[in-house]
Amino acid sequence: MVKQLILGSVVALGLVMSGCASKSNKSAGAGAGAGAGDAGSGSGLSTSPGDTGGAGAGTGLAQDDIKAMSLVERSVYFEFDSVDLDSAGQTTVARVGRYLAANPTARVRLEGHADERGTREYNVGLGERRANAVQSALLSAGATAAQLALVSYGEERPADPGHDEAAWAKNRRVEIMPL
Repeated sequence: MVKQLILGSVVALGLVMSGCASKSNKSAGAGAGAGAGDAGSGSGLSTSPGDTGGAGAGTGLAQDDIKAMSLVERSVYFEFDSVDLDSAGQTTVARVGRYLAANPTARVRLEGHADERGTREYNVGLGERRANAVQSALLSAGATAAQLALVSYGEERPADPGHDEAAWAKNRRVEIMPL
């Protein structure tokens, strides 16, 4: 009980001290062919709106506890039609991977998402490919297959219901949800 209280205090202090550096996303993702949702570039977004920039990364498992991480800190964002993890995504996966490796009974669900462009079928497949990319990176970072569950929601659960690039950038993601 005392250990959990100390752990919670350390995590809260780390979050307060790290602040929140909001960065804008200016992604080029113009026209897509019919049925080719998210067709375009090949690299992931460098940051997401409200991204903390990986605050606390490498500072110990107390701050890497995925239950204590905000949703933004547990999300990996992607460019238009991409499944490639950028440096921010790699940092997120490394933190979660360290936590899972140190806590073999911990489990997470990787929820793949896409923006609204393209067909439902294409976007479900894209969300699955994104979840698979995060799964592969987590396995390389020390997680085991038994710790990971995958699901793809495609375009069905947008983080932002808007219909512009800023909204779409928030919707192209994999959320790492503790189980």
